[in-house]
Amino acid sequence: MPQTPTLANWLSILSLGVIWGGTFMIMSIALQDYGAVTVATARTTLGALALLVPMILLGRGFPAWDAKLWGFIIAAGVLSTALPFFLLSWGQQHVPSAFAGLSMAAIPLFVLPLAHVFVPGEQLSRRRTLGFGLGFLGAAVLIGPGILEAGKGNLEALGRLSCIAAALSYAIASILTRRCPPVDPVALAALTLVVGSVVLLPAMFIVDGMPVWSGGQTGAALIFLGLVPTGLAVFLRTSVIRSAGPGFMTLVNYQVPVWSMLFGALVLNEALPGRFFIALALILTGLGISHWRRKRPPPE
Repeated sequence: MPQTPTLANWLSILSLGVIWGGTFMIMSIALQDYGAVTVATARTTLGALALLVPMILLGRGFPAWDAKLWGFIIAAGVLSTALPFFLLSWGQQHVPSAFAGLSMAAIPLFVLPLAHVFVPGEQLSRRRTLGFGLGFLGAAVLIGPGILEAGKGNLEALGRLSCIAAALSYAIASILTRRCPPVDPVALAALTLVVGSVVLLPAMFIVDGMPVWSGGQTGAALIFLGLVPTGLAVFLRTSVIRSAGPGFMTLVNYQVPVWSMLFGALVLNEALPGRFFIALALILTGLGISHWRRKRPPPE
């Protein structure tokens, strides 16, 4: 039973917001010397190691063979790691990191119609529909003018679509995770990263070739991506959900786009078009409306 959030929970939520919000800035740095597939592969492989090593040392086992369970794990591994990691890495070669971070705010909004269809008891109410509509409008504003140029090979337009597609992939993976048979959440996270690594490693050798260690800032960024936002953050996330509940965890969704815009502007000197702020306001408003729950009066 989730308890009242403690100071440690609030600090964890703030830390997760900063870590995940700063991920897009770190990716932009890593992409200066490494290809998109290499960056995505490093995230999955190092992230998997960051989770597997402590699990083995602590003696925590893996789930027994079950065709249904492992089918969910493999599908979730592709849709929550391999595919979105690649789409974001490729997209960030052509769009600002702030755009990529802001696009992630659409994930919980994409989840709403998917949950309506695939998750019992998660039907779209009028309030949720209104929230989804506002959020969808925000996503349209974010994508911005010129998106039709994607069909003509415009790389910036394709980059925007790639980031939005990554958000959709995460949303589908979220639904799969909800429908997944019971399994230890840390083991699930580790195994999905292993699946992502298995998928991306051969693709990296085919597309980018054998990576050459660059050292310096870009090398450090590559290691950071795998160990911190992909590995360490899973432990923080699991701890928060277990002690304060999944509802409290949704507070991270409001932070990530804000931090990504701040890091992009202040550290990378990215220009922030006015539509970014309009899109942020619409998406966060839609997110707030769709997740707002009226407090019930205590029983007499």
